[in-house]
Amino acid sequence: MDLKLQGKTAFISGSTQGIGFAIAQQLLKEGAAVIINGRTTGKVDEVVGQLSLTTPGASVSGIAADFGREAEVAHLLEVLPAVDILINNVGVFALKDFQDIEDSEWQSMFDVNVMSGVRLSRALLPAMLEKKWGRIVFISSESGVNVPANMIHYGLTKTAMLSLSNGLSKLTRGTAVTVNTILGGPTYSDGVAGTVKQIAQANNISEEEMKAAILQHTNPHSLLQRFIAPEEVAGVAAYLCSPLAGAINGAAIRADGGVLNTLL
Repeated sequence: MDLKLQGKTAFISGSTQGIGFAIAQQLLKEGAAVIINGRTTGKVDEVVGQLSLTTPGASVSGIAADFGREAEVAHLLEVLPAVDILINNVGVFALKDFQDIEDSEWQSMFDVNVMSGVRLSRALLPAMLEKKWGRIVFISSESGVNVPANMIHYGLTKTAMLSLSNGLSKLTRGTAVTVNTILGGPTYSDGVAGTVKQIAQANNISEEEMKAAILQHTNPHSLLQRFIAPEEVAGVAAYLCSPLAGAINGAAIRADGGVLNTLL
């Protein structure tokens, strides 16, 4: 299917690995120009080179910025050009008991997971509205609806993303700009994979055994009965970016593998 993205330019926060990287790959294959983002110049340059090799002729560039550092975010916003598509993907997570989460950790997670989307949308949405075409996609999580007891601060930020996305969509009335959210399920991104491997080693079991045990413990009612691949979320994101998805606005689209027991 031709998603009609030739000539469009996208910026994807947190896109040197995981879901963001998979979205970059998908949009490049569809003919869009992509600006990726990571925390360090070295990593950004490495991934730009990798994407250039895997998608010959593609237009790919990058801007390094750590969304946990105010000065770096300010510089990013200064040099970032107007784009047609914004993917608010950058995020951090942590397993921690509620009583042990310090105020600084709440603030840090909120700054990266939520304020990144606020700042980027505030900078890039006006030009989309003026042009009367654009796409903003927030990569949230089913954890924003079914908040994990051991990741309450993370779940809160994912809930906040739903509210932010829905509120921004109200500003697009009468235009072909859309703002939507993807509720991802348990996805085997690089960050999750690293955590799973560490836990598996600590328990002296294989990675596959650990993956199965985690899913059985945390999501026994999953319809998919496995972790989601980043590419599966990327396919949904690419469609939402397309002119073909013009009727979808202000929506929370589930790509959760059937984890949520809700009609959302």
